[in-house]
Amino acid sequence: MAQEGTDRRQFLKTAGAAALTTSLFTGNIRGANDKVNVAFIGVGRMGSGNIGYAAKVPGFQIVSVCDVYQPTLEKAQAQAKRLGFDGVKAIKDFREILADKSIDAVSIAAPDHWHAYLTVEACKASKDVWVEKPACVYVEEGTKMVEAARKYKRVVQAGTMQRSGKFFQKAREIVKSGDLGDISFCRTFQSGTTNKAGFGNPPDSDPPAGLDWDLWLGPAPKRPFNANRWGVGDRWSTFRYFWDYAGGAMTDWGVHLLDIVQFAFDETMPVSVSAQGGKFYVDDNTETPDTMLVTYRYPGFIGSYESRTANPFPMYNDTYGTSFHGTKATLMVNRNGYTLFLNAKGAEPVVEKSKEMADMNVPHWKNFLECLRTREKPSSDIETCVRSTTTCVLANLALRHGMTLDWDDKAFTVKQHEVKPFLKAKYRSPWKLEV
Repeated sequence: MAQEGTDRRQFLKTAGAAALTTSLFTGNIRGANDKVNVAFIGVGRMGSGNIGYAAKVPGFQIVSVCDVYQPTLEKAQAQAKRLGFDGVKAIKDFREILADKSIDAVSIAAPDHWHAYLTVEACKASKDVWVEKPACVYVEEGTKMVEAARKYKRVVQAGTMQRSGKFFQKAREIVKSGDLGDISFCRTFQSGTTNKAGFGNPPDSDPPAGLDWDLWLGPAPKRPFNANRWGVGDRWSTFRYFWDYAGGAMTDWGVHLLDIVQFAFDETMPVSVSAQGGKFYVDDNTETPDTMLVTYRYPGFIGSYESRTANPFPMYNDTYGTSFHGTKATLMVNRNGYTLFLNAKGAEPVVEKSKEMADMNVPHWKNFLECLRTREKPSSDIETCVRSTTTCVLANLALRHGMTLDWDDKAFTVKQHEVKPFLKAKYRSPWKLEV
């Protein structure tokens, strides 16, 4: 209990309920011509994508790639070579990366259950960090990530890259300008069509050749190998749909959508969360909902998250996005652009979908590099992603426990005592999350 109190106080010193600052970190400030040696831990679809984006930013030197699956590791090494980086090391165990003092920064795109541990350990090893979303699986992990970033004076950029997208920056400006009027409702939504068989029901089996399954599991519970639990290959990774490793669509897509609500309202957290959902249609061995509806009560407005994977019916002429509903107009934004629907009778929508504003990923990596040199907080500083991720984790907990959760932002915990133990990380021995 004493450690819990210390962690909470440390987090509150840096997070709290107030808007975030852009104060400088202390540490070495790199010159504009200095190359940043970066290693990539986890080089599947997300990780290889990040290799491609970083390669487009002059100033990064890709020196190592790391993965527990040998074919993926070899593919990433070949990718880096094609992009003009010679001598890139291929390493299976991330601990070699962290021990290498020549590496300045790491990109973490391992499965979600690894994000917190790897981030904390990288900070302790004096490395700056890019970590994919969601920030964490447990709320406690998020507080420790923020604590580590501050304690070791590291720049930690999260993969909520929409914050570097001009569509989303403009949407935030519109919300803050008051042009929408008083906003009392925000909606986040995603919809699509899936097949009833889903990802199927493969039996447990031996892992494929070249995969260190025990190291892949790491701090997660010991489980026999199952193709869907691993879920890496020519499809979107299905580990996301098992509670041991992630939080389903809620933390995969929902974190991006809700992050824009948080972004527009200066990281304000909801005061209560309720949720309904389940697997109503898909018949496979994954665990997380195929359909979900969440209601958030924020100070001053209601927010919602809606996930439909068995029905693609669009809203606002699109299948996903974040919308802000005001007394003067409604704004809907996603990666394709934004649309302003005026409340005035007969008014035509105002649409912005220019290609020049669509890029997010390369600008996000450029922002990361700039902050490595100036030591400023990046556009998706880890604290912002922890707060946005927490809104998603709370929704899953509200669903699984069948109760409305009341959030105490000053203490960074729920008020329902029976749920508090589920905010804490549960790591398999010998893994420990220690700042």
